Amino acid sequence: MRYAIVSDVHANLESLDRALAATQPSDTLVSLGDVVGYGPNPNECVAILRERCRHAVLGNHDLAALENFGVDSFNSVARAAIHWTQKVLDEPSRAWLNALPYELRFPDFLLVHGAPVRYFDYILDKAAAAAAFERTDAPLVFVGHTHIAEYWTCDEAGAIGHKHMQHGGELELENGKRYIVDVGSVGQPRDLNPDPSFVLYDSERRRVEWIRYTYAIDDVARKMRAAGLPAYLADRLALGR
Repeated sequence: MRYAIVSDVHANLESLDRALAATQPSDTLVSLGDVVGYGPNPNECVAILRERCRHAVLGNHDLAALENFGVDSFNSVARAAIHWTQKVLDEPSRAWLNALPYELRFPDFLLVHGAPVRYFDYILDKAAAAAAFERTDAPLVFVGHTHIAEYWTCDEAGAIGHKHMQHGGELELENGKRYIVDVGSVGQPRDLNPDPSFVLYDSERRRVEWIRYTYAIDDVARKMRAAGLPAYLADRLALGR
């Protein structure tokens, strides 16, 4: 089976459309959360994923939009975007997001937004990766949250390895190693590459591929400004940070 795994769409409809155009109808679509927040099309993005996703988990921005959870810890622009999202989010979108679990465990892999057990932690260094591996026995964990395309490994001796996938690429899973795969962000990449990222996972071939692609950034930025969302959020799309 091949899985198309997206994360951190953040209401960026143009980018989501381009990502899905790069998948096959037979792919199993998965969302790792943060469908809303930051961007101008929350309801449209939720509607697409609600219809097409086979599996989905909840992100912190999704929860913030529903319950104001964690908003006090957001920076000012993220907080402004969540307040805007709360005003425009329709009931079908709220109902779908509200029904999402924090994690989904399958025999061969785990799906979470940020990290195992501590679902909204960021895995940004080897110490955080080691702690995340300790909290699960899953051989393969798919995460988003950081908006950075990368992966972490843990070998049988507990040594942690790491590689950025800033320009896409492939990973062949090896026996004797465990993996945390950060699929990057569809809606707002932050690895100094403005091209969004998602992952194709072939479970039979044990291969992970990061897909980077271009989309109409200027169109999204114009929509964000027209909606009254913070200009910084529109400007950062072209910077990949």
